[in-house]
Amino acid sequence: MDDPDITDEELLSARTAATFELFYCRHVDQMLGYFARRTGDPELAADLCAETFAAALAGRRRYRPEAGAAAAWLYGIGSKKLADAQRRGYAERRAQRRLGMERIQPSDEDFARIERLGEADDAHVQLGRLAPDQRDAIAAHVLEERPYDEIAGALGTSEAVVRKRVSRGLAAMRERMGARR
Repeated sequence: MDDPDITDEELLSARTAATFELFYCRHVDQMLGYFARRTGDPELAADLCAETFAAALAGRRRYRPEAGAAAAWLYGIGSKKLADAQRRGYAERRAQRRLGMERIQPSDEDFARIERLGEADDAHVQLGRLAPDQRDAIAAHVLEERPYDEIAGALGTSEAVVRKRVSRGLAAMRERMGARR
């Protein structure tokens, strides 16, 4: 069961199979959607998502929380996998078939789910791209539904500053998401 009090950064730092599984469960749908939107190919999106999480699992010892959010680290891996796939094209798939390497074939239901994720708003990714002060203020107010005065007290700043961070962060997210469509 996912514990929302445990951060992604703590999950990766723990370096156990169970904590990585929780990290995976938190982000798999967003990653599938990310790849589905960029490739337009549910099968390739599923492959890239699997490759991304495999690389994250193998490289989680290199993750440093002070370098940035765990989700941003994961999307960095994903963007490299996507760029690699675009460079190599489908030649690798043909080679795998020639070598007799079987692929797991997603069902029609899997394809439909991945396509729905690809069409969904990518607010989670956009939130991760904000400046940390804006991201934290939005997470506290919008996601955790905490009042401005409580957030201001916890951050040691004024309520007006917190309101401004939320407002500017949401405006930046709307602009980025609107520019993509």
